[in-house]
Amino acid sequence: MSYVNGGSDRYLIKAIETFKRQIIVISDDYTILASRIKCDHAFIEDCELEGKICHIALFNRRFPCSDCPVARVQRTNKPFMNLINLNKKSGDSSCLYAYPMEGSNGDKNAIVVLDFFLPSLDNFDENNFVSNAFLKNLLNSAVDGIIAADMTGKIIIFNQTATEISGYTRKEALEDLNIRDLYPDKDAHIIMGKMRSNEYGKKGIIKSYKQIVIRKDGTTTPILLNASIVYENNSEIATIGGFHDLTETIRMEAELEKVQTQLLQAEKMSSLGKLAAGVAHQLNNPLGSITLFSQLMLEEYELTEDAKKDLLRIKSDAERCSSIVKELLEFARQTSRAVKLYNINKIIARTLFLLRNQALFQNIDIIENYDDNIPDIPADVQRLNHVFMNIILNAADAMEGTGKLKIISMLNKEQGKVLIEISDTGQGIPEKVLPNIFEPFFTTKEQGKGTGLGLSMAYGIIEDHGGKITAKNKNSGGAVFSIELPLEQE
Repeated sequence: MSYVNGGSDRYLIKAIETFKRQIIVISDDYTILASRIKCDHAFIEDCELEGKICHIALFNRRFPCSDCPVARVQRTNKPFMNLINLNKKSGDSSCLYAYPMEGSNGDKNAIVVLDFFLPSLDNFDENNFVSNAFLKNLLNSAVDGIIAADMTGKIIIFNQTATEISGYTRKEALEDLNIRDLYPDKDAHIIMGKMRSNEYGKKGIIKSYKQIVIRKDGTTTPILLNASIVYENNSEIATIGGFHDLTETIRMEAELEKVQTQLLQAEKMSSLGKLAAGVAHQLNNPLGSITLFSQLMLEEYELTEDAKKDLLRIKSDAERCSSIVKELLEFARQTSRAVKLYNINKIIARTLFLLRNQALFQNIDIIENYDDNIPDIPADVQRLNHVFMNIILNAADAMEGTGKLKIISMLNKEQGKVLIEISDTGQGIPEKVLPNIFEPFFTTKEQGKGTGLGLSMAYGIIEDHGGKITAKNKNSGGAVFSIELPLEQE
């Protein structure tokens, strides 16, 4: 249907000629069909634009611009208006308005654009072009995500870090994403309310505000938001914000808190060791008296056989208690690292002596199979005691107090090594965590029941001895720890 006819056409043509804005008609393949445009653009050599590709002729670009209104109309077949809130020398704001135009009388379908990239065409010079490129480079080099949006929520700036934080590409963000989509529920409204108040400092600004951002895949990223409202002539025209990813910071804070907890626990254990040492010293005196007077009574009095048996039992138990106290003191004693030649079988037996009669081991069958041909090896006795103590206690925990604990020592003369194997009949180690068990602070025990330091310390101690420690699951069930120690050290 035509809206003008006859002599009226000249009025329409005259209206277009006197129209102060610029008009360009572009085909679906970006060819310029007609134009009324200024010719002072840096890349325009002459005003004969018809038949040329618009993005090449106007901007010397090989491909259409990312925010091209022609491309938008092509996809939707609907009019599109792109507000441009930029300060020009005149102080005005501008916009691009594009709409589809159906062809007639054999003409192609076309797209009409009014004020086509006006801010770039008015007063454009090479310095402005370089400045814009430099600003773009600055934004994309920022370590924080930089996102700006107009007051409708349409995103107009979206740098590289913003894509990493959100998972959206720059093209997706500029064309289809609303700033509100990055926030849960009504958080965007809440943030705007805070910026318009004085709650976070100067009005129009929010600083160091912890917030959650919803990524494209639906997951969330914690951020620290610094944002402000952009004003023009006292009117709100846009918002811009810096999004600092807190993921690594939160992980490091959690790790630090974990380390602090472990250090506190270590300090408690150190204090407990000192207390135990003091208690042990206090027990030595009465135990010595019990042993001494039991012996005196056996030597000086005529006693029945039953009385002698009772005294011998008292004397034996007192001596056993003294031995336990002595071993406990030796085990808890803080000494400098000292490597001496020592029998590895005796080191293991010494550890078992402290554990065998503990309640946890009452229903555990301990099987020992030592190679008597093993010579004395260079060893730090106390540190190896800690290794065997930790592995044996872990085995008892895995068996929940019921099962078989097997300890084997073997000599390998050809390789110049001693092999110690400690196995249990527990549930074994989950395959997915098996590679991580020697890492510091790694534990499968619930909070408060494990520090995650025992096996990592054992690994370090065995390495300091020039040895090797490994763990695996047995086909029959349970876990086995293998320790190799050299017969000689440099």
